[in-house]
Amino acid sequence: MGSLNRFAWFLASLICLSPVFNNFGGTSGGVMAFHKIYPKYQTQTHNHVKVKQIHRTGYHFQPKKNWINAPMYYKGYYHLFYQHNPKGAVWGNIVWAHSVSKDMVNWIHLEHAIVPSKPYDKYGCWSGSATILPGDKPVIMYTGIVDPKPKPGYQVQAYAIPANYSDPYLREWIKPDDNPFLKPTSENVSAFRDPTTAWYNNGHWKLLVGSRHKHRGVAYLYRSRDFATWIKAKHPFHSKNDTGMWECPDFFPVAREGIEGLDTSTLGNDIKYVLKNSLEVTRYEYYTLGSYDLIKDRYIPDNTSEDGWGGLRYDYGNFFASKSFYDPVQRRRIVWGWANESSTAKEDIAKGWSGIQLIPRTIWLDPNGNRLLQWPISELEKLRRKKVELNNIKLKKGDIIEVEGVTASQVDVDVTFTFSSLENVELYDEKWSEFPQNDLGRSICEVKGATVHGGLGPFGLMTLASKKLEEYTPVFFRVFKTDDNKHKVLLCSDATPSSLNPNEYKPSFGGFVDVDLTEKKLSLRSLIDHSVVESFAEGGKTIITSRVSNTSCFS
Repeated sequence: MGSLNRFAWFLASLICLSPVFNNFGGTSGGVMAFHKIYPKYQTQTHNHVKVKQIHRTGYHFQPKKNWINAPMYYKGYYHLFYQHNPKGAVWGNIVWAHSVSKDMVNWIHLEHAIVPSKPYDKYGCWSGSATILPGDKPVIMYTGIVDPKPKPGYQVQAYAIPANYSDPYLREWIKPDDNPFLKPTSENVSAFRDPTTAWYNNGHWKLLVGSRHKHRGVAYLYRSRDFATWIKAKHPFHSKNDTGMWECPDFFPVAREGIEGLDTSTLGNDIKYVLKNSLEVTRYEYYTLGSYDLIKDRYIPDNTSEDGWGGLRYDYGNFFASKSFYDPVQRRRIVWGWANESSTAKEDIAKGWSGIQLIPRTIWLDPNGNRLLQWPISELEKLRRKKVELNNIKLKKGDIIEVEGVTASQVDVDVTFTFSSLENVELYDEKWSEFPQNDLGRSICEVKGATVHGGLGPFGLMTLASKKLEEYTPVFFRVFKTDDNKHKVLLCSDATPSSLNPNEYKPSFGGFVDVDLTEKKLSLRSLIDHSVVESFAEGGKTIITSRVSNTSCFS
């Protein structure tokens, strides 16, 4: 097989006007690439509406216009309820919009499910979750804003139920008279939101509400015997100091073995638990794996999961406010996240829309038991048309190999890199360990970027690149060696060179990949859709999403 020696760097480039493989540097050695590209990874329509704007995605879910959280499966349809501003492309005037799908690829937009109509949600119907009660009866629980003061508002928890359970589309929802079902304590009236999907054990229904106490992030636990009267537990379900407000908490079980998902109420000895929070301070999401004390109703993270800002993340890029749900048909758990725009608010208003739902991902426990794995749902593969496949491509410094027949702005790329030697890997500096997780100072992917050559790397994909490389978004690996002669693999998705527009948000994202390099190979799959690049390293061990709004690529 090929080798990648000192200063070697391979880019499988996807140029918008002229797709190429590219190598930015290296010695006489090379890297072998086994590369599958699936162009036309979309129908060029979204819900049968032609995509007219160059940065508007085609196979990612987004409403026809304006600003874009509780998924579930009911009577043959996947339901997506999402936060939406019907009056503009900025935050505010929040309702629960509603769409249904047979496959989570093609969607039917329906009437709004929940809109402000009561004193307890006068200032918006905010995030929440859906729970399926016995008898196949769904309930939506959400946060209502009673008063806009103190910012972001006096928050309560309300619920809605279908007007007609026999309607598989669940077009109409009603708010019972006993709302709101939860009110905050006096000290946290503006930090009391985002109820989770409820679960059942020991004769009680239970749910979490995100909050904070001073600088401590908190998930409060509530119990109910009848799903009507709820009582707050004496102790928080879990909390962590110096993490700030916990938004959009999510709690669910995962099987210790296999990829099969579990219903939220599943119990057993062969289960681990996941607690995820979206941190208001960092605007990133963090999760831990742990155990659930059923007697004390408390969550205990494993010592392998850092509980806080340095913890594990579903996605090390532009990914927030995710929600998971159990799919009873295919017996899988699916997690769905949201990404905001890289453009400015003024630009969002001009184009008339903002934000997208990212690709639904199947989620399960890594066999090593210390992290989760994620992979795009299999339904997306039916969008593939013509396949372009290249094998045994050896690249050296300066190589540019064009890949013909690729619609580079919308493509599914699956590539495996192999190398014959780890002898010249550059040394790892321990001060970099905080960069990918915490974004303290400059990101390691800025310090050791796509044009900074190392012993093994950078190598990867150059996505959404203009013909003369004025703009491009590289997704690449770097391999380091620690003082104890172990290897660390870094995945980067660097939007810094993605746009010539100085007003764009162009971060450099990075995350380490927990992988054994014994076989001297690394895999990468990237889903590219106009203005979004979702990259999955090593079968979903580390994922990074970037939003980009380049200009010359589409000129």
